[in-house]
Amino acid sequence: MYRYLIDDFIIGYCKELNKRDFFYKTEKRANKKGKRQYLKDDLANEFTNKLNEYFLSRVSIPRMKVGAQQEIETLINEEALLFAKYLRGELKPWNPRIVNL
Repeated sequence: MYRYLIDDFIIGYCKELNKRDFFYKTEKRANKKGKRQYLKDDLANEFTNKLNEYFLSRVSIPRMKVGAQQEIETLINEEALLFAKYLRGELKPWNPRIVNL
């Protein structure tokens, strides 16, 4: 469910990338050589910073205890807690709160 939030962010970011934004690195693992593709350092840092900003963006789904809005990161943590309670049998119905961005 929340995977789609992150998927949408990553797809949106990657639409702006081109071939020159990546580099290849030869790696050796378990007697095998292979090339892996990496994002350039400056773009990797930019991606990480934008992803952190994305997690701090607010959504209008009430928090469990106080507040009418919360950050996406908090929503994911709260839903993980509610899902764990459901799996342990502490919570009978678990209705995930879905975000529309």
